[in-house]
Amino acid sequence: MSVVMEIEIENLKCGGCARSILNGLADMQGVSNVEVDQENKRVKFSGEEASRVQVTEKLRSMGYPEKGTLEGLSAGVANAKSFVSCAIGRMS
Repeated sequence: MSVVMEIEIENLKCGGCARSILNGLADMQGVSNVEVDQENKRVKFSGEEASRVQVTEKLRSMGYPEKGTLEGLSAGVANAKSFVSCAIGRMS
């Protein structure tokens, strides 16, 4: 059964970031209706409960970890990854 879920993320800065997130989640099996709320730094989507873990992992790999899940060097690496994802989003 599909449910609507929301993840508060870090490093969401602009429309380029939002486009990268939308593109990155577009091909995920079982995930639909993806929306990015730039103002509140949230990603909303529909899917099975189990897909939340997959979406969270995908977002983290792109540099947009769930809020409060990374600190120190890991948070710095995620921030750097988000700059790359943002630049790619701006070009697409």
